[in-house]
Amino acid sequence: MSGLRIAIVDSGITPAHPHVGEVTGGASFTGTPDLIDRLGHGTAVAGAIRQWARDAEFYAVKIFDRRFSTTIDTLVRALEWCHENDMDLVNLSLGTANLAHRERLLPLIGDRPLIFSPAPTLPGSLPGVVAVEADPVCPRDSWRYENGVFYASPYPRPIPGVPVEHNLQGVSFAVANLTGLAAAAGATSRDALVAKVLA
Repeated sequence: MSGLRIAIVDSGITPAHPHVGEVTGGASFTGTPDLIDRLGHGTAVAGAIRQWARDAEFYAVKIFDRRFSTTIDTLVRALEWCHENDMDLVNLSLGTANLAHRERLLPLIGDRPLIFSPAPTLPGSLPGVVAVEADPVCPRDSWRYENGVFYASPYPRPIPGVPVEHNLQGVSFAVANLTGLAAAAGATSRDALVAKVLA
């Protein structure tokens, strides 16, 4: 589906990467104003999403800069930005096991934007969020749904000449694959995504 606005809440995006293409905009919550990806993770996630969501608008919402750590305040501000800027889908390839953060995150969950996040951490375990787990035998171009959890491939786009076991992998890319596939299917609600599986 064309025209969907996808926020990638991560380490930024390097738009010159051939797997990513154009980045429409975004915001940095790291203390540095640029959206440059110094860790590579956000760019790899964006590449996985772009493979399926070719016509979507990408927004880099940067919460990591030089290390993979952030605060709940930063995450909340990033998700508020997604609401305020009318994102349709939010790829959140991260989570927290700190249950004290539940009350901070709960008000940010609603019909729109639809948030994709790992299960069983927060916000993936919150009602209304698309909770994702990795399934290494799931083909990259599909997903399955079972007991309230969506399962997708943990592998990013393949790199020619690089064996899959030597590439990045993990639940981050299961979340990204599902975000991209949902966008391609035009599923902008959790119920619509379930319906696509059951159809």
